[in-house]
Amino acid sequence: MSEPAKPATSMRSLERAIDILEVIDSSHHALRLTDVARQAGLPIPTAQRILGVLEARGRVERDANGYRPGVGLVFGAHAYLTTSPLLNAARPVLQDLAAATGLTASLFKRIGWSRVVLARVSGAAPLRYELPIGERLPLHLGAGKALTAQMPEDELAQFLDQLTAHTYADGSAVSRDDFVAELATIRTRGYSHARGEREPGMASVAAPVPASGGEATAAVQVTGTAADVPEERVPELGAELRRAAIAISRRIP
Repeated sequence: MSEPAKPATSMRSLERAIDILEVIDSSHHALRLTDVARQAGLPIPTAQRILGVLEARGRVERDANGYRPGVGLVFGAHAYLTTSPLLNAARPVLQDLAAATGLTASLFKRIGWSRVVLARVSGAAPLRYELPIGERLPLHLGAGKALTAQMPEDELAQFLDQLTAHTYADGSAVSRDDFVAELATIRTRGYSHARGEREPGMASVAAPVPASGGEATAAVQVTGTAADVPEERVPELGAELRRAAIAISRRIP
């Protein structure tokens, strides 16, 4: 016999719990109960009840400043990092890429309108800034452009509509038309290039990891100083990144 369908109320409670976790996850500081409820679009008593369950299970923690992600989330993150077919396929490729280029090699995965750092192998000269595993980063800068360029037209239109500000680290603005034109170039040549977009003085090249029968949602990137990645080296690195992306794709079971 098939398992009885769960009541709609149970599914709604699960959705609300996930909404709350996403609100807390996206904040860089502790949130008060009223802030969690407002951002999750929930009544305060409902948010408080769900937070109580999540706190008891270690998924959130609370102190005088409010609620923040709990240590229990580390267990799920560890399980993902050790069992993901994408990560298992990418690790040796990232090591080879860092050794061959002397640059820091990273793997990103798109989730919603963001991307997350999944793995990183330092090159000959480690980056001067920290980029922790699990860091949430924008899709319209750096390696994110390699993933944005893979979006279907309707999804890209939605993404552009919610992109309220588009500036580089130096404060220079990028128009929507220029950004769309750049995405078309990325699709044609198969890799993206960024210079001083997120961090002044840094440069990167990235390529999407091909996905069988669907939109690419992972990308591989090399990063270094602008001196390490001069303009004349970009095409060579782009070709290297495309080979690495294909190698990762082929290693995924």
